[in-house]
Amino acid sequence: MIFYKEKLNNGLQIIAELNPNAHSVAVGYFVRTGSRDETAAVSGVSHFLEHMAFKGNEKYSADDVNRIFDEIGANYNASTSEEITLFYGSFLPEHLKTAMELLSTLIYPTLRQEDFDMEKKVILEEIGMYDDLHSFTAYEKVMQAHFQGHPLGRSILGTVQSITDLTAEQMRDYHAQQYMAGNLTLAITGNADWNQVLELAHQFCDHWPSGKTERPMDEASPADHAQIIIEKGIQQQHIMQLAPAPAAQNLLRLPAEILAIIIGDDSNSRLYWKLVDTGLAESAELGYNEYDGSGTWLTYLCSDPELTESNRQRIQEIYDDVNQNGVTREELDRAKNKLASRLVLRSERPMGRLSSLGGNWVYRQEYVSVADDLKLLNSVTLEGIRELLKKYPLGYSTTAAVGPMTSVVD
Repeated sequence: MIFYKEKLNNGLQIIAELNPNAHSVAVGYFVRTGSRDETAAVSGVSHFLEHMAFKGNEKYSADDVNRIFDEIGANYNASTSEEITLFYGSFLPEHLKTAMELLSTLIYPTLRQEDFDMEKKVILEEIGMYDDLHSFTAYEKVMQAHFQGHPLGRSILGTVQSITDLTAEQMRDYHAQQYMAGNLTLAITGNADWNQVLELAHQFCDHWPSGKTERPMDEASPADHAQIIIEKGIQQQHIMQLAPAPAAQNLLRLPAEILAIIIGDDSNSRLYWKLVDTGLAESAELGYNEYDGSGTWLTYLCSDPELTESNRQRIQEIYDDVNQNGVTREELDRAKNKLASRLVLRSERPMGRLSSLGGNWVYRQEYVSVADDLKLLNSVTLEGIRELLKKYPLGYSTTAAVGPMTSVVD
C-alpha cells in the first residue's frame, strides 16, 4: 500500500492509501462538523443536512443521485456524529469518476425549500422512532448531563422543537459556514490511480469556497449528575454512565481502547463473565469514546429492574479492583490479539480502511498504516495501563436511567 497526500488551493485535503491488488475502491468526504458545532437555535441541523445532501443539485435530482449510485453497484451512505459528517461509497475501480462526481454533489446540494419541507417530516419521524429506543434515550440523556454546558452535550438529532423551528435559510447559513473546503478531507482507499484522483478532485472541488472554522477543544469538567426517565411499560432497566477518559489527541487513547476490551467487551470480558454469562444482565459493557479535547468511559447495563442495583454494585467492584490492581499480563495479551485481528480483518477491504484513514487524519493529521497500528498496539504495556488508570480511573460521574425504576441509588 502507498500513501499519498495533497491539498488544493482552497484548503481541501486529499489523502489516499492505494493498493493496486485490491478489487474495489472506497471514497469518503469527512466534514469536520457535527452536533458540537451547532447552536441551540439550529440543534440537529448537521444531521438534517446529511439527509438533504441526497436531494441533489441543479444537475442531478434526488432520483438521479440514487439511481446512478445503484447503476454502478455502489455501496453508499452517510453518517453524522458529534464531530464528523461522513459521505462515503465503495464500488468497482472503473466507476471512480462517476462516484466521485456524485459524492462531490452531496457536499454542495441545492438545498431547495420544497426538499427542506419534505425532509423535515422525515427527520421528525426519525426523532420519534429513536425516542422509542430506550438505550438511545439513555445515551442522549447521559451525554447531555455529562457535557452540560459543553458543546459535546448537544443532541445529534436535535429536538422536535428545534427541528420544527429550523428554517431553510438557517440551514443554508450553517452549510456555508461549515462546509468550506478547509473543513473537509477527501479520503480514498483501495485500487485507484493517484493522478486520476487528483485530476477528478480538481475537476469537482476546485470551485468550492476556501476557509476553515475553528472548534474550541476545552476538556469537559463534568459534575456528578443523574437523570431518571420513568417508563413503567418496559420490562428492563437501562443504565448508562459516563466518566472522563483520554481525548482523541491523547497518547493514552490506545491503552484506553485495550482496557475497554479487557473490562467491557461484549464477549470474553470481565463484565461479560460476571454479569452476562451468568444471566444476571442482558448487556453489561464498557466502551471508550474519543473526541476533540475530551473522552469518555461509557458503562452500559441492561437488566431486570430488580437486579439493577446489585448489578451496579458488581460492576463497581470490578472497577475498584482494576483501578487498584490493574489487569493481568494474560488479559493484556488476549485483548491485543483480539484488537489486532479486528484491525487486520477490517483492513482487507478498502471500505474497512476508510474510516481509520480519514479519522486519524481529521483528528490528528497523521497517517497510520496497518503495520503502524500493530506496532502501536504491541507497544502498550501494563505500566501504560496503570498510567491510564491513574489519570482516568474507571467509574462514573454522570448517570442516566430509563425504565420502571423511580430512583437510582448512588
